[in-house]
Amino acid sequence: MTTASYFFGIAAALLVLFFVVEMLRRRRLRERHAVWWIVAGILALVIGIFPQTLIWAAGIVGVEVPTNLVFFVSLSILFLVCIQHSAELTHLEDKTRVLAEHSALLNERVSVLESALQEAGRKDAK
Repeated sequence: MTTASYFFGIAAALLVLFFVVEMLRRRRLRERHAVWWIVAGILALVIGIFPQTLIWAAGIVGVEVPTNLVFFVSLSILFLVCIQHSAELTHLEDKTRVLAEHSALLNERVSVLESALQEAGRKDAK
């Protein structure tokens, strides 16, 4: 790889980390959602600064082409992000259902009370 590609990798990793931290700071991203992005950014930064680490890790895992290890780890991180978001979505759907049921029960109570008041008003009018 050329020196420019190393610098590009380091700059991209630093840019990812900067955006994640900035989104955390502005409260546009919650900590539990930022964990995997920070892990990915740090891994990319380590590999950008020390490219031999990728070759060493590929040798340990038994991957012949080191870039295939990068794709596998990237895909694994995205998979974990998807699982995390699916779990969060399921939790939010359950909360929404409970809130809708609670709202429907309150609406029914209000309707019963309004009809009782109208009934009492009719009796008083007679």
